[in-house]
Amino acid sequence: MLNITEVRINKVDGDEKLRAFAGLVLDGCFLVGDLRVMENDEGFYVTMPTKRKRDGSFKDIAYPLDPATREDIERRVLTAFETTTGVRAISRLESGEAATVRADLLGVEEFGFTPKANP
Repeated sequence: MLNITEVRINKVDGDEKLRAFAGLVLDGCFLVGDLRVMENDEGFYVTMPTKRKRDGSFKDIAYPLDPATREDIERRVLTAFETTTGVRAISRLESGEAATVRADLLGVEEFGFTPKANP
């Protein structure tokens, strides 16, 4: 599991859905930035860093490879968002809703990595 040593939140005002930008510090020495805290009718959620493609669409450039890691990141970011802003944001996670895994994300092999074999 990831060792997230710090979560940095930068609140955004005046946007329809975007509530904050977030950064994760891993092991006190590696920053993953440009995560976004978003809000829609179903509640708050976290999006991963993206890059705009030439056709105008977006592609995730950093993302967890399993649902447990995604849920851990989302919980840590939303908890930090709550602490920073005072806005309750994790009720969807507490209700037991599973995180949605987007079908358009690259798999491990497509991204160029070889998955480890389970012993």
